[in-house]
Amino acid sequence: MLDETKEQLGVMTLTEALRLAQSKGLDLVEIAPNATPPVCRIVNYGKLMYEEAKSHKESRNAGNQMKEIQLSAVIGAHDFQVKLQHAIEFLCEDMKVRVKLRFKGRQKAHKEFGFEIVNRFVKEAAAYGQADAPPKMMGDRDLNVMISPLPRAKRAKPAREPAPPAEPATPSGP
Repeated sequence: MLDETKEQLGVMTLTEALRLAQSKGLDLVEIAPNATPPVCRIVNYGKLMYEEAKSHKESRNAGNQMKEIQLSAVIGAHDFQVKLQHAIEFLCEDMKVRVKLRFKGRQKAHKEFGFEIVNRFVKEAAAYGQADAPPKMMGDRDLNVMISPLPRAKRAKPAREPAPPAEPATPSGP
C-alpha cells in the first residue's frame, strides 16, 4: 500500500485501504495486480489519468518527426548548400532527415556520382547529425540515407547568417 506521496504504508486489508483513501478524499488504484500481495496506491484518479495521457502523448511525438531532403545527381553548388542548410535546421530541431537522391534516365548508368553527392552531404552535416547506415540503393532508382541528430551537447551550434551591413543613404542628383 502506497499513499499519495508514494510512501509505503505497509500491508493492509482492502477495507482498511478503502476507508483510508475515502477519509483523504482520494481514490484507491491497483498498480501491480500480479504482485503478492497486490500493490495499491492512494491517488486522485483523474489527475493520474491526465498525467499518463500527457506523458504518452509526449513520448509518441518525441523522435517520430522526420523530414526528407531530395537531391539530384546533377545538383548545383548553391542548391546543394541550400538543401544542406535546411537539413541542418531540421537536425537542430531534433528531427531525423532522410536524404533521397533519385536517378533519372541515363544517370542510372553512373550511380557513383550520386554516391559522391550523398556522401558529401552526410560529411558536411556530420557536426549536427550522423548517418544511421551508409547510403544504400532502394530499387534501381533511389539512393537513401537517414541522418539522426546528435545529442544537443555534442552538436555544433547552428551558423547564423550575418546581416549585410546597411549602406548609408547618399543623396542622388544635384
